[in-house]
Amino acid sequence: MIKDIDKFLSDLEKGELETADGLPHSQMYSQLLAIYLFQNELCYAKYLWKRIPINIKNSCSDVRSIWTVAQKMWQRDWPAVHIALNVEWNKNVADIMNALKERIRERAIILISEAYSSLDITTLAKMIGLSPEESRKIAIEKGWHVVGTIIKPHKIYKQQTSSTVEAITEEQLYKLTQFVSFLEN
Repeated sequence: MIKDIDKFLSDLEKGELETADGLPHSQMYSQLLAIYLFQNELCYAKYLWKRIPINIKNSCSDVRSIWTVAQKMWQRDWPAVHIALNVEWNKNVADIMNALKERIRERAIILISEAYSSLDITTLAKMIGLSPEESRKIAIEKGWHVVGTIIKPHKIYKQQTSSTVEAITEEQLYKLTQFVSFLEN
């Protein structure tokens, strides 16, 4: 994966604006589109798709394949997202798309742990884009209870960073200050 994805994204966005002939090449578009998906910026991806010239949309298979992933993500059709991600990616976007695949899988596992008390192994496999055998291994690694073909997930709690906690505290302090000011008036 790219070490500093935010800087890489910034460079790509500048490159799109500063190309000598005014037409960025397909590699730039495919990388931009892939990074927007990786960052879960579906609106940015949609607006980028509208800016991409038709000749690049028609000639670049990576751009079309990444857009297919974007459409499935927009529709929240996670089994179809995993299918769309299972293609041979060009080396320019392979790292980003593989990281996206892992990020989507981890997000799905967290959502499953929060939403399901039990589910069938085939349902789990479709939702995380793996075979039933691989899904069983993941469930066991997560410490979930596996009985035959039924998985009983436990909640996976995301760790909050201290900056998130500080932002919440500052927001709460602001609301409290506004409330006290209102009462004093």
